[in-house]
Amino acid sequence: MSVVEQYARAHIVTDADLVEQEREAVPVVLRYDPDDDPRTVRVGIPGIHEPGTHERSIARALLEQGLRAPAGSGEVRVWPCGRVQAIVEFHTAEGVSVVQFESKALLRFLRRTYTAAAQPVSGPVA
Repeated sequence: MSVVEQYARAHIVTDADLVEQEREAVPVVLRYDPDDDPRTVRVGIPGIHEPGTHERSIARALLEQGLRAPAGSGEVRVWPCGRVQAIVEFHTAEGVSVVQFESKALLRFLRRTYTAAAQPVSGPVA
């Protein structure tokens, strides 16, 4: 099966102090690997105060549910924000990260994941 990777622009808010320029939209990587875990997608969030990308996992079904109505509990929560945006909230030992996406970017990504998961595996048949 094929890996789906999509970049999306998002606004990131943390419970840490931010300087003004860090409030701009940043590129976030959405990744789905059906061979790794077909029920999970990964969100690569650029570090605010630490270099590198921090990857968080989220259930694909939770992401889909959260685009329509508030969903989730514990470490990950998702909810619609108006008509065109969605919020994904990650709770970790380091704090809370709130990522605000355009809903259409998440919908496009989810459609691609379902298409990738439905593709037959090519190769010799035993």
